[in-house]
Amino acid sequence: MIYTAVQMSLNEPDNEETYTTAFYDYDEYYNVGVDESMLSCDYGVHASNILPMLYSLFFVMGLLGNLLVLWVMLMAVKLRNMTDICLLNLALADLLLVSSLPFLAHYARGQWVFGGAMCTMVLGVYHIGFYSGIFFVVLMSVDRYLAVVHSVSAPKTYGILASVVIWIIAVAASFPELMYLQTNEHNNKTYCQSYPTDDHNSHHYANTVGIIKMNVLGLIIPLCVIVFCYSMILHRLLTVRSSRKQAVRLVIVVMVVFFCCWAPYNIAAFMKALELNKLIETSCEKSKAITLSLQITEALAYSHSGLNPILYVFVGEKFRKHIFRLLCKTPISRLQFMKRYLTQATGLAYSRTTIVDEISTAV
Repeated sequence: MIYTAVQMSLNEPDNEETYTTAFYDYDEYYNVGVDESMLSCDYGVHASNILPMLYSLFFVMGLLGNLLVLWVMLMAVKLRNMTDICLLNLALADLLLVSSLPFLAHYARGQWVFGGAMCTMVLGVYHIGFYSGIFFVVLMSVDRYLAVVHSVSAPKTYGILASVVIWIIAVAASFPELMYLQTNEHNNKTYCQSYPTDDHNSHHYANTVGIIKMNVLGLIIPLCVIVFCYSMILHRLLTVRSSRKQAVRLVIVVMVVFFCCWAPYNIAAFMKALELNKLIETSCEKSKAITLSLQITEALAYSHSGLNPILYVFVGEKFRKHIFRLLCKTPISRLQFMKRYLTQATGLAYSRTTIVDEISTAV
């Protein structure tokens, strides 16, 4: 699962700083399996300076984009088929994930101040939103593969059933983290933890298993399915007679964006697992590089929740048509310049129907 990097001062006489996260801890209390020479390594203040700003940015971007998707899906689209159900659930999953970002942004500044109940709620929502978002991206890839390659369109009832299954799988994938969500006191500071803290060995083992689980369920399996589905879609598009360059570009962008958002973080997390288990030779400089890369790629992974509405919905002409129609019913349409623009945009959206609509609004 994605690390919640939090700067932690050990308050020792030499005032050296380390990091505590939801999955690995660079302090003397949790630092099991790391060479003792690393305990005095100064990891700087990158997390407290950079992460709050990035989390806030991705929260605003993801919140506005996904709320707009929900508005259009519920008010205009009316959920007629499996594609619509998948898009709605993807927006809900992304909203779950981004709703935790304001709390994690504050947490990255030093310690958890929201209490034990909010620790359980926020990180619980975060874990479920993380897995459900990725799983719904996979489900939509399979749905588009069936629709484009095999001309099979699943009805609305299948979409509801598949969505229920995905949510159940997402909750199951969030264990055992959901069992151990709790606050923990250390050096007069409070931390929100996702793994057992009463035993060093158990905590260390759970960290490693969590990273491996995230690599498999959060990247390897989804990426294999997505690459297969979109490769078949690309092959199908390239074999049709008419020009499909725009659709081909869109399919390629979907695959590349997913890989670029999730692969770097999973690789950095895997390197952390190797470091924790002493499977790679580490030094203070190497450890700091892994920690910094983990923080940067973590923020990059969060951005995918804000990019989903753009990739899967906003680039579709049919979806833009629904937006324009809804905007025409709002007070903003009474403004003269907006009235002319919405009239032209709505007419343009109605006049153009291409395969890009089918793929970009339903992937």
